[in-house]
Amino acid sequence: MAIEHAFLPVLLGDEMNAYGMARAFYESYGVKPLALNHTNMEKIQQSDLLTFREVPRLHIDERFVVALKAIAEEFADKKLLLLACDEFYVKKIVQHKEELAKYFVVPYVDAKLANQLLTRESMYELCADFGFQYPAMHVCTVNDYEEYDIPFDYPVVIKPMNMTKYASCIFPDKKNVYIAYDHEEKDAIFHAIYKESAYRDDLMIQQYIPGEDAKMRVVNAYVGQDGKAKLLSIGNPILEEHSPQGIGRYVAIMTTYDKNLMDCVKSFLEEIQFQGFATFDMKFDERDGQYKLLSIELHNELSNYYVTASGYNFMQYVADDFIRGSKQQLTYVQNKHLWTIVPNGVLFKYVQNEQLVIEAKSLIRQGLATDSIFNYKDMNAKRWLNVTIDNLSFYRKYKKYFNNKGLSNS
Repeated sequence: MAIEHAFLPVLLGDEMNAYGMARAFYESYGVKPLALNHTNMEKIQQSDLLTFREVPRLHIDERFVVALKAIAEEFADKKLLLLACDEFYVKKIVQHKEELAKYFVVPYVDAKLANQLLTRESMYELCADFGFQYPAMHVCTVNDYEEYDIPFDYPVVIKPMNMTKYASCIFPDKKNVYIAYDHEEKDAIFHAIYKESAYRDDLMIQQYIPGEDAKMRVVNAYVGQDGKAKLLSIGNPILEEHSPQGIGRYVAIMTTYDKNLMDCVKSFLEEIQFQGFATFDMKFDERDGQYKLLSIELHNELSNYYVTASGYNFMQYVADDFIRGSKQQLTYVQNKHLWTIVPNGVLFKYVQNEQLVIEAKSLIRQGLATDSIFNYKDMNAKRWLNVTIDNLSFYRKYKKYFNNKGLSNS
């Protein structure tokens, strides 16, 4: 007999992220979240840890609130906790926060602050006041790309600023993030995007920070509705995906500890009166010994399960805060743990830092390693087959796309 719960998490968007968040909710409360999207993914539909529902045209603005209101009416007997699993749905939620708050618990800041943090230029301006360093950047438009001259040295990162529109564009050799090492490569990338695709929004041009994947840091934070930080964790991404569509996505993270960095993030979030989840992506620049801030997200990325795996259930913080009203003390995560979504053979071969490989093997031997997707407690035959095929595909993708230039800077 199914257990009835007084609250229900409602997860919007990216199915892979939704699975990790649903797993955390289920492990803490035994509740099966409702995952909504306008697309479908078989591995999610086959899971026993959540209920997946495909909602046609959920991403269309005039349909968004109507569809969610219908969900709220269907589950009127429960407190509904609304969470986004990608930036697109974060923006949708904060845009309609006032109306959605009539039906859902909405643990997000208002649109003004959200937009300031999610717009790269304004985010950097705000963060500079708090001592964050960041790589030089500029914006290129469809109107000026042919005459555009990069105002800093190569190599540079080139990335579409509207990933939602870019996702629907199809053209040869498409990548989500590009690295240009000289003027000719830059021109070729501009031509491919603006001449061979339908993309017409802006491009972000940013100074590239050299170094392997392991130079990256991801800081995950939860700030309560009282405006006080409750949990901070730092992950050291030791391997990223290198395929054109997945480049920059973390596939293996080892927890690390840096009190000064945590203090800096904590002070910043509390000073700007933030609440909810925040994800800071940074990269260590060996040229000046500084961490450079690359982005801030208001949703939990796929890798956020590393926090839960290390012993601090990330989803429990938001539910205990907004649903249960529990008092929470500030915690800086120090537990050592390895999170991964790739087979060990891929991990050991492509992590470039031998010391990190040794540490990863040690954590695996100690049982301090977790694959958030390959979950033995949620593995029927169909799901096992799909996940296994995906795992095996990593060997092929890394053999084809991996290089040792260090493409992290997205």
